[in-house]
Formats: sequence, structure tokens, C-alpha cells
Amino acid sequence: MHELLDSENVNSEDLETLLKARKEGEADFLLIDVREGMEYDMGHVKGVDMLKPTSSFQEWAEQLFNESKDKTIIFTCRTGSRSGQVQNVFKGNGHESVINHYGGIVSYRGEVEK
Repeated sequence: MHELLDSENVNSEDLETLLKARKEGEADFLLIDVREGMEYDMGHVKGVDMLKPTSSFQEWAEQLFNESKDKTIIFTCRTGSRSGQVQNVFKGNGHESVINHYGGIVSYRGEVEK
């Protein structure tokens, strides 16, 4: 397991490192974007596994929480604020491996898809 996955927060450079490691089979995590669909469509980190908008948090949170208890999740958003809030809810309910992408996509210099 990659040592960065033991962190509470990762910056954009760390996220690039982790995405490369995942591609090479050296790290395992889910990357979840919690922005809204319109924001996501304007550009998102290449490697995002799913879009889970915070506006519909109540609709998806419990299922994702239950399905991912044994997985590491990295939440990302525009600046790291919304993803940090989602991280706090998951941690507060006992999910042991949730990471916030601090700085969000505005600080991300890696590959972006539209």
C-alpha cells in the first residue's frame, strides 16, 4: 500500500503520484469528485471513478459508505472545501480511510478530462 494513502489530506502533487501508482498497481483507492455535474463537465481530474454531487449527498452517502468500508476513498472538489466536509461526515461515522484532496482541482496540474 502506498504511504500517501495513510494521510488525512493529499495535495495535488500527491494525488498525481497516487494516480500514477494506481495505474501501475501500487495503490488502490476510489477517487470521487463531489462537485456538481456542470462543474465536472467543465473539467475533472483524469482518473475520477465517480461523480457524487454534494447537492444529492443524502441520496448517495449511506450506500457509498456501506459499499466502501474496506476501501480507501479520496474525495476531490473545486478547492477542497466540499470534499473536506464529505470526508468529515464519513470519518465521523466511522469510515477509517477517507482522504481529502486539499486544494482541489483549482490547484491540480495533472491531466484533466472534459
